[in-house]
Amino acid sequence: MKNNNALKPAENEGYQSDTAHLDRVFHALSDPTRRAIVQRLSGSSGTVSMLAEPFDMSLNAVSKHLKVLEGAKLINRDIVGRTSVCSLNIDPLINANEWIQQYTQFWNEVLDSLEMHLDADEAEPGAPAKKDEQS
Repeated sequence: MKNNNALKPAENEGYQSDTAHLDRVFHALSDPTRRAIVQRLSGSSGTVSMLAEPFDMSLNAVSKHLKVLEGAKLINRDIVGRTSVCSLNIDPLINANEWIQQYTQFWNEVLDSLEMHLDADEAEPGAPAKKDEQS
């Protein structure tokens, strides 16, 4: 198995800001209301009142959720007249997905290595038979 240095903290100045940004993204997505808002915005932009419609909460409460999403740069809010229009920014989602994919690749490699090791043990003379071969 190869050594995956991508999983180790980077030794550069950008690492701290990248980590802080990922923290904000995952925090923002940890709430089901905010995930539902992101889901709705994945189809099209919407006003605050449109986004608040399905929720049993005040516009002020929805606005607080939108501020968290804005802080994570997951949404953009544009003022059109007296109306706020929100749209999804997928870049932070892409970055979060890339981070997750590093670990998916790492664990796939670990499990592939374990499988090869177990297969090699079974191939040795005197190795215990597989459960389905014992019957």
